[in-house]
Amino acid sequence: MMPIRRRRDRRVRNIPFNKIVPNMITSGSVLCGMSSLMLTYKGHFMPSALILVIAVFFDYMDGKVARSIGGSSAFGEELDSLADALSFGAAPAFLIYAKYVDGGVNTLATLGTAFFALCGVLRLARFNVMHVTGPFQGLPIPAAGMTLASIVIADLPLPPYAAVAAMVLLGALMISTIPYGNLKLLRKGNVNKVKAAILLGIAISFCVMLKQRALLALISVYIASGPLNFDWGVWLSINPHDEERPSVED
Repeated sequence: MMPIRRRRDRRVRNIPFNKIVPNMITSGSVLCGMSSLMLTYKGHFMPSALILVIAVFFDYMDGKVARSIGGSSAFGEELDSLADALSFGAAPAFLIYAKYVDGGVNTLATLGTAFFALCGVLRLARFNVMHVTGPFQGLPIPAAGMTLASIVIADLPLPPYAAVAAMVLLGALMISTIPYGNLKLLRKGNVNKVKAAILLGIAISFCVMLKQRALLALISVYIASGPLNFDWGVWLSINPHDEERPSVED
């Protein structure tokens, strides 16, 4: 009969830690999304927006860690999409509704808020079934969600109809086929260091001059790059053709 300790050791060795770790990081994004919803419900709008910024970190790191340790899986991709739908779809839409719209334009506001969340889900579903090479097709949902959160962080005095219009516009961009640069495809050794330094310098300058409105300004530049057909991933690459491979996740 096999000793109990040996059997336990074998079970521990059989645990696929390389797949569990990325999923645990993705769970951090879910935690941020739920925390944001609860903070919004209590009327704490600024903390709610800031915690969505933290969700971006988890969204970025789960894919990076999965690729580095060979832990990518179909389960992880589905979990990541569900986390994005919550943290960058439902949570920021509810945040904008509660801060700017509640008690304002009523039915139109409800439809506009739901439209943003619906477009985010449609964007994720399309991404999951259409793995295309190169840039993203349509505005990625993290960028759309961060735009709404950055509006709150910037403390813009938006009237209700303008807030609804912002959600509708971002929703339309998500389900569009406008190409957006995919910075996740950049690989170590294929990044133009001079251009990266210039971009970092611009970002720092924005933070110094615009302060709490810097995030909104930076995201607005990225959003504008889509219709202008400017691919940040290609611009930052030493060899752009080396980046033309299927995207792993949104």
